[in-house]
Amino acid sequence: MTDVRVVLTTAGSTEEARRIANELVERRLAACVNVVTKLDSIFRWGDKVQESEEYLLLIKTTQGLFPKVRDAIKQMHSYELPECISLAVEDGTEEYFKWIDDNVESFSEQAQAPKSKSSD
Repeated sequence: MTDVRVVLTTAGSTEEARRIANELVERRLAACVNVVTKLDSIFRWGDKVQESEEYLLLIKTTQGLFPKVRDAIKQMHSYELPECISLAVEDGTEEYFKWIDDNVESFSEQAQAPKSKSSD
């Protein structure tokens, strides 16, 4: 088992999917995001079965960054309840795992991030 994770989320438009993908990579929360276009989603929302055209994001990140990825998706997303599922990656090439590690925020960067001060 590795600390690499693939996070899944969907978006309602290509513009939203690309905006989320670019922001996650810019913030170094993901090394790569693939946007899979035009999926047909069938789901239950409320008391109705609905259908929607969506765009799937495959987000490559690490276990330690998942909480930040999850929070960023919630903050950026237009959906009331965006999908955000983290899947563990059991195996792969060492070179690819190193590339992911080299292209996301490191543990030391996470630890050194300034904490926000609350004003009482």
